Amino acid sequence: MKMKKVCLVSLGCAKNLVDSEMILAMFPLTSYILSTSPKDADLIIVNTCGFIEAAKKEAIDTILEMAKYDAKLVAVGCFVERNMEELQEAIPEVDLWVPLKEYATLHTKIGELIGEKDLLPISPLRRVISTSSYSAYLRISDGCDNMCAFCAIPYIRGRMRSRPFEEILTEAKSLKKDGIKEISLVSQDPMHYGKDFPEHKPDMLELMKALDALGFYSIRLLYLYPEEVTDEELDFIAGSKSIAPYFDVPIQSASDHVLKEMNRHGTVQDMRELFSKIRERMPKAVLRTTLIAGFPNESEEDHKETLSFIKEIRFDHLGVFTYSREEGTAAYKRKNQIPEKTKKERYDELMEEQRQISFSLNKERVGEVMEGLVTGYDEMKKMYSLRSYWNAPDGIDGNIFFHSEKALKEGDIVKVKILKAGVYDLLGTFLGE
Repeated sequence: MKMKKVCLVSLGCAKNLVDSEMILAMFPLTSYILSTSPKDADLIIVNTCGFIEAAKKEAIDTILEMAKYDAKLVAVGCFVERNMEELQEAIPEVDLWVPLKEYATLHTKIGELIGEKDLLPISPLRRVISTSSYSAYLRISDGCDNMCAFCAIPYIRGRMRSRPFEEILTEAKSLKKDGIKEISLVSQDPMHYGKDFPEHKPDMLELMKALDALGFYSIRLLYLYPEEVTDEELDFIAGSKSIAPYFDVPIQSASDHVLKEMNRHGTVQDMRELFSKIRERMPKAVLRTTLIAGFPNESEEDHKETLSFIKEIRFDHLGVFTYSREEGTAAYKRKNQIPEKTKKERYDELMEEQRQISFSLNKERVGEVMEGLVTGYDEMKKMYSLRSYWNAPDGIDGNIFFHSEKALKEGDIVKVKILKAGVYDLLGTFLGE
């Protein structure tokens, strides 16, 4: 019997990638070939993102590109959940549309489409890890309760739902057994974990302690809301054997006026105190954040306050998005929408300031010895790449490149001495394993 070739294109964030890995696990490897190439595929699945306008455009472009191939075409994911009726009408080339709320029956719907009955139901404990042989994402919850005025996530993925504690540990142990050295915990709001459980137990601190005890080389937390992080959690991270001192805290603005407009909890002073606590306990901790330029009713003074704050805090890594007006969110119908030209000017000013900060901080790292995982070899540069606690696995931060006369393989744990700093990248040399 000829084996069917399945190609899945995953768009968007790490949470979407976890969904994609569970979808791939529906296909028994005795009957199906999983491939990243749509050429000669029998089935193509596009897992879409619908978070902002740019993501929706990418999803449409990708679907239309995949429609050129002679294969059954399935579209799933956040964008489908949000706009399925319009998409069905606009893109008739797609054979099957499946929103998030119908994932429980995804295996039967696809099975009917391709004439097969052996597909397995989606399960959080059954995934095809697509990242690497040494690194994986571990989702601890889905959805969000924060209801930020600019964000469509609660409308797409629903209210926050923490995964059962034991289920997370079972998956983590399985990943460790399979040779995974590094896990990144993904959630829209990790520090909120367990708040939807009776008596809020177990909570994030208990989960961190349990995962820390499993012996991973590195555990990374992503997307921390400033007001959710407690002193007890900071103390534990500071003394942890494996949790990386990497704090991705998306503040979005450093103006109290704009934060209120965004329906963000906490104040600029709360942020300042949190970053101060982190650096007091962990002087070499990495701070990362994201900002939104041009939120409705953001004044020039508000923008300058944010600019002043990033000069004060000096984030190691920082990303900026121009405000994307998303239908259904609280900010969509707000008056005083900021012109695109002004958004772009504020974006440029924030990024230019961060360029200078990043370069200055990187120069301070020259002479440091960093330990981390070998993530690949660049044939053009003739250099290996390293991921330490300094840079996240999803490519949002700069890279650490290094020379080595010794042949190394991906996943090796090595030490590298930093010799040169770029604006975003670091260059070094291999010291040993």
